[in-house]
Amino acid sequence: MENHEPYVPEPAIYRLPWYLACVSRLRAQGVEYVSSTAISHQLNVDASQIAKDLSYLNIKGKTRIGYEVRGLEKGLLDFLGFERVHKAVMMGVGSLGAALMADSGLSRYGLDIVAGFDVNPDVVGTSACDKPVYHISELDQRVMELGAEIAVIAVPVESCAEVAELCVRAGIKALWNFTPFHIKTSADVAIQNTSIYAHLAVMYNRMPK
Repeated sequence: MENHEPYVPEPAIYRLPWYLACVSRLRAQGVEYVSSTAISHQLNVDASQIAKDLSYLNIKGKTRIGYEVRGLEKGLLDFLGFERVHKAVMMGVGSLGAALMADSGLSRYGLDIVAGFDVNPDVVGTSACDKPVYHISELDQRVMELGAEIAVIAVPVESCAEVAELCVRAGIKALWNFTPFHIKTSADVAIQNTSIYAHLAVMYNRMPK
C-alpha cells in the first residue's frame, strides 16, 4: 500500500507547532483569517518560509485574504497528531519522570503516559498521578498489556543505553530521551533526543556577558 502522508522536512516540522500555537490564539480571539505576514510578525519567521512550510501540508491561503484560521488550525492538528492518543510509558520515575507524568499539558497534545518503570524499591509498586509504577523487569509483559508504543526516558545517564535497548526489545516504536546520552538504535525506531542540558548550555552562551 502506498504511503500518502505528505513529506515534510524535519526543520519545518519543528516550526509547525509554533504556527499551531499562534493560530489557536487567534481562533480563541475570534479572528477568522490570517496572513503568513501576520504570523511572521508574531513568530519572527520569514513569511515566505511559513507559506512554504504550510504548502507541504497542502494548506494554501487565499490571495489578499490569507488562511482561514479554523481550517489552518485543524490541518496542523491533524498532521501533528496532537488529537490522536499515543500511549507511552515513563522510564525512570525520579523527579523529572514524576514531573512529566504529572504534566497535563502532554495529554492535551496526545501523549498519554499510562505507567512508569523504575528499579528503586521506594518507587516500584506505588503510583504517580494515579498511574502504576512497575519494576523494569516487567517491561516486556506490561508494554503489550498497556498497548504502549512510546517510551519517555528519564533514567540516570549511565543506564540510558541499556534502558533504550530494553524498550526496543519490548516492542516500543519511539523513544523520547531526556538524558544527555545520545541514543542510537534500530533504524525503524523513532528517536527524539531532547537534552535540557544542551538547551541550558545554549542559553547560558547567548546571555549578555
